[in-house]
Amino acid sequence: MPRTSKRKAAPPSVKSSDAVPVRSGKAISKTVEQIDRLFDSYANPSFGLIDPEGIETLCSDVGVNHTDIRILMLAWKMNAEKQGYFSKDEWRTGLKALKADSLNKLKKALPALETEVMMPPNFQDFYAYAFRYCLTEEKQKCVDIDTICELLNLVLGSQFHAQVNSMTEYLKFQSEYRMLNMDQWMNFYRFCHEISFPDLQNYDSNQAWPLILDGFVEWMREKQC
Repeated sequence: MPRTSKRKAAPPSVKSSDAVPVRSGKAISKTVEQIDRLFDSYANPSFGLIDPEGIETLCSDVGVNHTDIRILMLAWKMNAEKQGYFSKDEWRTGLKALKADSLNKLKKALPALETEVMMPPNFQDFYAYAFRYCLTEEKQKCVDIDTICELLNLVLGSQFHAQVNSMTEYLKFQSEYRMLNMDQWMNFYRFCHEISFPDLQNYDSNQAWPLILDGFVEWMREKQC
């Protein structure tokens, strides 16, 4: 960690208004130092990353379970690329945006972060991010059904409880699909917003719905007979 240089008196020719950006820059530098110091307290020094063990410790310190949706929201805010890991750049991005340069401030920022994510324009992006975050292998494009079911409950369960319950039941019942891709994932979000449920009266299989949703609707209608 670079040492903060001692403050020098401004020369007589420098106006007080000209010195404001210098002080502001020092304040920003101090904030980044504090954010970095917090990062270092959780990072694995061998990798220079916060690893799964560090994330679990962080969760314990802020008082949430490591499976809590707010941790996924925090990863979204950081734009974290690799599941279970935070780089220093990602950490800086997220905590600077949250104005959180201490553990206490981070803990207090989580409710506001949840409110931000739940705003419609942000939530669709978060929903897509949740899928990408589960792509843990290089060139992976699909997520297995068990993980999809867990993710649906975590991300959409509170908003569309009935739809998610029925969809996860169907996914576990059917045997044709072992994985879902991003298009199928995003179209279920669209389905929840556009299709009346559970009557499904406005669902038209001739429209551009993925085949898995045609199968889901057919299965639902058979159950309702």
